[in-house]
Amino acid sequence: MVLHRKEDTQRMAISELKRYKLRMQIIRLLYKRNLQSASALSKKINVSLPTVRSILEDLIEEKVVVASGTGNSQGGRKPTIYSLSGDAFFILAIELGQYRGKAVIFNSLNEEVLPVVGFETNIDDPKLEEKMEKVIGELLTRAGLQPDELSAIGVSMPGLVDSETGINRTIKRTEDRNIAARLTKRFGIRTYIENDARMQGLGEFVFGKAKNTNNTLIINWNWGLGLGMVLNGDIYSGATGCAGELSHIRIMENGKLCDCGKRGCLQTIAGAQHLLDMAREEIARGTISQLTSQFGERPQELTPDDIINCAKKGDELSISLLTTISTNLAWGISILIQLYNPELIVLNGPLTQAGQFILIPVQHALNQYCLKNISENVRIEISEMGDHSGLKGVAVMVFQNIFRDKSMDINMNN
Repeated sequence: MVLHRKEDTQRMAISELKRYKLRMQIIRLLYKRNLQSASALSKKINVSLPTVRSILEDLIEEKVVVASGTGNSQGGRKPTIYSLSGDAFFILAIELGQYRGKAVIFNSLNEEVLPVVGFETNIDDPKLEEKMEKVIGELLTRAGLQPDELSAIGVSMPGLVDSETGINRTIKRTEDRNIAARLTKRFGIRTYIENDARMQGLGEFVFGKAKNTNNTLIINWNWGLGLGMVLNGDIYSGATGCAGELSHIRIMENGKLCDCGKRGCLQTIAGAQHLLDMAREEIARGTISQLTSQFGERPQELTPDDIINCAKKGDELSISLLTTISTNLAWGISILIQLYNPELIVLNGPLTQAGQFILIPVQHALNQYCLKNISENVRIEISEMGDHSGLKGVAVMVFQNIFRDKSMDINMNN
């Protein structure tokens, strides 16, 4: 295996471990920067050029690294440029949502080996591990891979996730909360967990609109309101990994009961469920609308996508409902803007498919709620990554954990 487990490295002789660390530094630099010459690698890790070339020769023989052509030269022989092989190693990324999960295998170039596979589950599903194991088996079979060819598994999920301890405090059964240990034991593959909104933020930070920014907030707008925060150029997790619970900012004194057990949370007036509740109330009243025409006899079948589609067809009720929850969301965003002073806010998630029907009312409300000198410099944009930001973020998180060594940390966005 190219990327050894921690327990394997602990059994290495000192000389073997030293060379392994150099290999890992080279692999990590190639993963991060893609194309590098031997000379550039030598300077970056402060190791002699002959040593770097020797390690590159080993990695080429193992089909981990490939020579990808030649680079520019100031004079003399052009340097050979190296990159990772696409099949140098593989990881599996899983994103668990409120009702569904999805999974995909990534190669060492952050490319999806196969299309994403979806499955019904949630973090409190008693058959969660069984369903995940089935999906993993299906993906490995279709990809023609053996389980020991997976270097690691990464899982993102909603809730109060402490990635350092591998615990999700939101899981109802206390004995099931140490989910990273449960999954590692079940699958026999090292498994890392993280909060879903934070991983969507990381995906946006590395691959999307938040790339090359220093202070950006990424909001996942769905049934709940997830928040990923880029502060001073780094993903912010908080003291115990619980930062970003935008859903549960209390907005109303005597508001609706939230699924967290408290009343008046932002989620209860700005989440997808509130959108559906408002729409069903109007349908029950017989309000003239495409929604009433289509779902008057079956309101429970109505989905947020249906409301968005009707808005795009000019339905006044649908447009009004989207304006209402957008204005409500802006209450919460205005608090974030005045606390964190971001340069950019990226909205992602299913409700952003409404485009200008949510973006314009959010911006209009922010102009009312925020101090002008703070809000006028904040850009509000919709993600262009679709529903891929979370899985992409999980892949980056897994590789960061695999390559983690406090003596040779590298900022992924440099």
